[in-house]
Amino acid sequence: MMKTYIINLDGNPERLEKIGSILAGFGLPFERISAVDGRRYDLATLADYDASAAMAYMGRSLVGGEIGCYYSHLKVAKAFLETDAPYALVFEDDALPLCNTVDLLDKALPDLDALDPDWLLINIGNNKMKISTGLGWYAADEKRFELVAAHYFPMTTSAIVWSRRGAERFVREHRTIFAPVDNFFRHWLTREGHGYSFWPAPVTTSGAESQILASSGASRKNNSRRWFYGFAKQKRLMIDKYIAWRKKRRFRPQGKAG
Repeated sequence: MMKTYIINLDGNPERLEKIGSILAGFGLPFERISAVDGRRYDLATLADYDASAAMAYMGRSLVGGEIGCYYSHLKVAKAFLETDAPYALVFEDDALPLCNTVDLLDKALPDLDALDPDWLLINIGNNKMKISTGLGWYAADEKRFELVAAHYFPMTTSAIVWSRRGAERFVREHRTIFAPVDNFFRHWLTREGHGYSFWPAPVTTSGAESQILASSGASRKNNSRRWFYGFAKQKRLMIDKYIAWRKKRRFRPQGKAG
């Protein structure tokens, strides 16, 4: 059994209705998780936000919307762990599924469990795929998608799939926030391994601006950027890609999926 969740900010029923109708068309029940609205946070009061680490890693401070998005994913992981389901499919409310994702996952997850019993997280809404290893092809609604080991874990969190092990570690090992949640997942899973994806992505986005991420009148891209922002970004990308290439060369799946 797989639990399906939609993260939706209070006051945005139109977004919930749109993705909810798509899932209903596939016959997929879901649970709404009220998103954490961090747009009005005073970040100086948050004990688990490490502004110094964020500045060093990102080259800028974070905004409340990014903290809220991070907390929202922690919230849904905790809700999932209160159930006995083995997997959780999590959509942000701007996600746009291109097929019956549960049908796709029902076909692929038994193979992934056999290939890597310790897998942690699958990104199914990625818009780019770099430094990966193909494992096998699966069909859903007359479309075909390749399951890949994502050594350079994809950005965006519009649609992800947790194993219980992955959600447990995300919740248990949470200490401080030093990056937006998608940057954190890349940092964690590029180093840890056990991160996967599909290509092409079975989920895209509606193109609507994220309300969870929106800041209160300030662009998060320009928020407290320091003179070394560009250097910090390039350093981050270069280190992550170097680690990913090493992981790819050493990757030896136990079998072949698909």
